[in-house]
Amino acid sequence: MTLSVDVRHRRGGFTLELAFDAPAGVTALFGPSGSGKTTLLDLIAGLEKPDRGRIAVGGEVLVDTATGTCVPSHLRCIGYVFQDARLFPHMTVQQNLDYGARFAGRRERTPDRGQVVELLGLDALLGRRPATLSGGEKQRVAIGRALLAAPRLLLLDEPMASLDVARRAEILPYLARVREHAGIPIIHVSHALPEVARLADTVVLMEGGRVTAVGPVAELLSRLDLGEATQAAKAGAVLTAVVAPGSRAGDITVLDHPAGQLRVPWRGQVPGTTVRLYVMARDVALALGEPGVLSIRNRLAATIVEISPAHAGVQEIRLDVGGEALLSRVAAETVADMGLRPGLAVTALIKSVALER
Repeated sequence: MTLSVDVRHRRGGFTLELAFDAPAGVTALFGPSGSGKTTLLDLIAGLEKPDRGRIAVGGEVLVDTATGTCVPSHLRCIGYVFQDARLFPHMTVQQNLDYGARFAGRRERTPDRGQVVELLGLDALLGRRPATLSGGEKQRVAIGRALLAAPRLLLLDEPMASLDVARRAEILPYLARVREHAGIPIIHVSHALPEVARLADTVVLMEGGRVTAVGPVAELLSRLDLGEATQAAKAGAVLTAVVAPGSRAGDITVLDHPAGQLRVPWRGQVPGTTVRLYVMARDVALALGEPGVLSIRNRLAATIVEISPAHAGVQEIRLDVGGEALLSRVAAETVADMGLRPGLAVTALIKSVALER
């Protein structure tokens, strides 16, 4: 199911003018604050009508100003989860979930309540009220309520923006499970690259109300031609690996990757499970040949693909590691001293502690 957007809309002194197609899976709207991400969600949900344009989901037109079509928001079958959860404070978690289920009505595809509760780990929370929940727990309930309404599209407006680091770490695995099991397209707004890398299939880069790039998450985040959009302090790349046999117990999990093995400080991983890692460019060092005895245990065979121009004494290097892209950020003088160039075989070194979940 594809979301097609081609709109122009003015809100106060800000103008949103963009067009893109988002395929099935999780599409992240990524960009700085004020780039128009939440405004776009409101247009998709029907909370606002664009001044001009067309929005369609799965071939069904939600709004088309040229023909006068505008489906009311309550008939769009879209779930919307806001930053602040917006649970009913006088209701228990169970009652909040029941409220969402009322909107499913007689739709052909109705979520199983027990599966949603299990998916989001809500069983122990059902009798509690929102005031007794942590921020992460509230967001899990809000997502469950939205899923039980049987939406054909789920909108997530920075669901972790108001959470501290610990609560973000708590909710991220649940969002990943929703991505894998919900079976509906998800539009996820974020300005956090690690979050986008872990959850998204497709990324729409936005700035100043415009789309600057659209593409698969691994491909787009590893590009060197997108400037500050992705090459900020937390720039990096997505690697996909498989939990190796014998990694169920202990504090260290071994991951198999085509370019080598990775040791990460994760617990309770099931062997054979495919996982995503977001590796920041600043955490990747390079060595010529096979390095000797080092404290860095993760070593991947790599080939330099591209080197960016120097900026403020720093250069970005895009590597090929077993068919996937990996970024390394090094001092420009290092590039010259080591003779780094496209086509050169190197060893990529990644600290295990840099891969904490």
